[in-house]
Amino acid sequence: MRVSLLTCVLLWVGSLSHAAGPPVVEMLSGYLKVDTINPPGNESRGVDYLAKYLDAAKIPYERGESAPGRGNLWAKLEGGDAPAIMLLNHIDVVPADLSFWDTPPLSGEVRDGFVYGRGAIDMKGLGIVQLAAFLELKKAGKPLNRDVWFVATADEEAGGEYGAGWLLKTHPDKFTNVGYVLNEGGTARAFGDKTVMMVEITQKVPLWLRLTAFGRPGHGSAPQPETAVTRLVRATKRIGDTRFAPRLIPEVQSMLESISPYQTDSRLAAQLANIAVSVKDPDFMMRLQLEDPGTHSLLRNTCSITRLEGSSKINVVPARSSAELDCRLLPDQDPEEFIAQLTTIIADENVQIETLMSFTPAISNTQNEVFRAIGAVSESALKAPVITTVAGGFTDSHFFRDRGITAYGYSPFVFQPEDMRGVHGNNERISIKNLERGTQVLTQLLHAVVHGAGPVGLTPAVPEPAVQQAPGQKGEAR
Repeated sequence: MRVSLLTCVLLWVGSLSHAAGPPVVEMLSGYLKVDTINPPGNESRGVDYLAKYLDAAKIPYERGESAPGRGNLWAKLEGGDAPAIMLLNHIDVVPADLSFWDTPPLSGEVRDGFVYGRGAIDMKGLGIVQLAAFLELKKAGKPLNRDVWFVATADEEAGGEYGAGWLLKTHPDKFTNVGYVLNEGGTARAFGDKTVMMVEITQKVPLWLRLTAFGRPGHGSAPQPETAVTRLVRATKRIGDTRFAPRLIPEVQSMLESISPYQTDSRLAAQLANIAVSVKDPDFMMRLQLEDPGTHSLLRNTCSITRLEGSSKINVVPARSSAELDCRLLPDQDPEEFIAQLTTIIADENVQIETLMSFTPAISNTQNEVFRAIGAVSESALKAPVITTVAGGFTDSHFFRDRGITAYGYSPFVFQPEDMRGVHGNNERISIKNLERGTQVLTQLLHAVVHGAGPVGLTPAVPEPAVQQAPGQKGEAR
């Protein structure tokens, strides 16, 4: 049964490459031209763009604004009673500085085998591939064993309260049958001539804080021994100088040990394979921070000082000044305990700490039919074994994990290390090959899940770690 099912899936997907499927390059190029930079967002423009493809395919959908211009869209292909699967993407993109780009960030230019524009990878490219695969399912016209959702939301780049958070808060009844979410956060990575599919199952928890220092105001011409500004500078320096203790959680240990055989640097491969020992070596940690800050950040709590505010006038000593911190906590860290640690580090009762945003941690289980399908399809289509990963950044997946829904960071693209430099950076782009192959792979995965591939139909490509959903994780981000 297993062989015949996989053979059927492969033959079916092979036929897709010869079919006239959705023109994903054209779809993405047009989508990148739609200005949905957040702030302010204006995601309703993106909803208008995506909706025209759903209209053409005669797929019903709903849309709603969480605030003027902050549009969200959700559409469903109806199927059987198995837990529904959702393709989740966000419409908004981060700002881009035109002076540092070789091509206008909103041009959608197609050149030299790539599509350029802000959001090409994060995440309009994946959103378009999800839409194209969704349209392929509708076009195939085969009965589905479960509902399939396509959901495009606002505001992910600013925390998601006007997007996924709003959608679950105001329309919870719509998604009661959803069991699985495929979102951004994981992708296939090329290590030399080998490829690994990295599927995100949890992420560091963002804890955004504001420090406010108080002091006596006065004239800039008459310096005081201590002011709100000097207190703030001292507090931020103490935090900036702090290296929080390295710590290895099981999910990160499994991830780093699993990717160690794929490293081209033999020394690094050995250190990752023995990460429980390496993490205790200060020289290793310093080298890792210099050479791979993203991986380094998974081995400790971190705080980045990102915003400062003082006087509105150069000759006025303010009564208060503030700084904002982007702290990211390992999933097992209690936020209140961490804030207490910062209070001790600052050691100044005239500096207050305010929480701007904090999420709850959760880990998605891998013992299920969708994860098995991801493993089998990744192995067959990309020759890529699956490794579960922890993300240093956050995505909208946490909203769904908080409600007990299994969410994976999964993208059907294969990226070289240099491809990711454009994410939130300059000259963001995605290859045409990734778009076209990604559509085929994602369509293959959906076919395996919704056309009768049950829990015993597919075998995992690699052994699965024993990961359980964190208990008692309820509530919205704040």
